[in-house]
Amino acid sequence: MVPSAADAQFYCIKFVHRILFLECIVSMTSTSHCYCGLSSPYEQCCGLFHSGLARAAAEQLMRSRYSAYVLGLEEYLLETWHESTRPASLDYSDAAKTKWLGLEIRRNSVIDSTHAQVEFIARYKTGGQSAVRLHEISDFIFEDGRWFYVSGVFPGK
Repeated sequence: MVPSAADAQFYCIKFVHRILFLECIVSMTSTSHCYCGLSSPYEQCCGLFHSGLARAAAEQLMRSRYSAYVLGLEEYLLETWHESTRPASLDYSDAAKTKWLGLEIRRNSVIDSTHAQVEFIARYKTGGQSAVRLHEISDFIFEDGRWFYVSGVFPGK
């Protein structure tokens, strides 16, 4: 199916908007390492996924979603969440008070060609509270040429 001229224009504008938005983020938050914990700079790591310039495998998607939480990229988080479990919106009421402290990938398991799991620990603080350790085993599905986050379970809870 060939997209209409209006569809093509919409996606072109959306793409340009993302590039300009990410250029702004990079200039304001330039770091020597990506937020996801890898040694590459953000613009050469998760920034490629946030801008739509690259497709992520399950572990890369998990890392890019963590970076999206750090940067408050709600649209990206919702776009990479599978439609069967995606919420209508995310609660960012504490976002300004949240400081993300790090991500550790414990395990990345490809179950088959369309299913994968990533076990991770993300640490963050909200306000003046003690640090929280979020331990999750996330399920991912490959559909329409890309990976999506589906759901997660919390070991030990």
